[in-house]
Amino acid sequence: MAITKLSDVIVPELFNPYVINKTMEKSALVQSGIITTNEEFNKLASQAAPTVNMPFFDDLTGESEQIIEDADLTPDKITSKSDVAAIIRRAKMWAATDLSAALAGTDLMAAIASLVSGFWARDMQKELIAILNGIFGTFTPNEGSATTRLASNILDISSGSGAAAKWSASAFIDAQQLLGDAQSQLTAIAMHSATYSNLKKQNLIATEHPSMDVSFESYQGKRVIIDDGCPVVGSGSNQVFTSYLFGEGAIALGNGSPVGFVPTEVDRDKKKGSGIDYLINRKTMILHPRGVKFTNTNVAKAEGPSRAELQDAENWLPVYDPKQIRIVAFKHKIG
Repeated sequence: MAITKLSDVIVPELFNPYVINKTMEKSALVQSGIITTNEEFNKLASQAAPTVNMPFFDDLTGESEQIIEDADLTPDKITSKSDVAAIIRRAKMWAATDLSAALAGTDLMAAIASLVSGFWARDMQKELIAILNGIFGTFTPNEGSATTRLASNILDISSGSGAAAKWSASAFIDAQQLLGDAQSQLTAIAMHSATYSNLKKQNLIATEHPSMDVSFESYQGKRVIIDDGCPVVGSGSNQVFTSYLFGEGAIALGNGSPVGFVPTEVDRDKKKGSGIDYLINRKTMILHPRGVKFTNTNVAKAEGPSRAELQDAENWLPVYDPKQIRIVAFKHKIG
């Protein structure tokens, strides 16, 4: 009986877009609306440089002028700043034995692509948590004092006494208030499963049933994303959890395809036993918190940052007004 080989199954031209589309479908982050993707972001992610410029215009400020006959109006400038995103390059290789269950299916390529897209959806959430750790992190420069560049968007109640340190509806409202009159833009919250379960026990999690969409859970009208990658420090009753509030489109996602880039390859080691097939999948993307510039200060490799380097607070610098950065970190304990 003929043995099914990966090279018989995988057609890169069909496999690649299927994996990307399925990854988008499976990602709770994308489905929640906090991550937005478009062709412009895809083009930026396709550049060869380790970082790309993402310019934006400042909001228009000042006061209107009274119209007076024969009097000239005073021109105001439209100013812009430069937001910079890192291009993230990642790869993963699987042996055929890792995909043996999928190879038993009827639509082999679709089955394998579904496994691969599920992996990348989970991996993207890990990547985002690393980025959030970075933009809200604290570092101490040489001969300087501890610096938290985005402290304006952090509410930390964890040092309070008793109930004052724990998640509450009131504290959650205070976290939203950090964005002032821009808080209405906040639409979703990512939280640890322990935080979610605690709120669930209190019957504070609602299930929304949109008429034209899949149902989802919410808290105070904000879509809930459960991710155990959300930071937890300490132990027992002293555990401090970090939950993140997001606005629509707070994160930019671009799936790149640079010149010469090979996203999918199949290889075979003929010398081992009856041979081992390998599936190699590569990804180049931008996954960028809008308004927080990637400084590239502490990056070892020219190809771009590692996940550990994305967590380095010194690599991030806010360039938007804090209200325009549609992300808030809420540090708390649970009951």
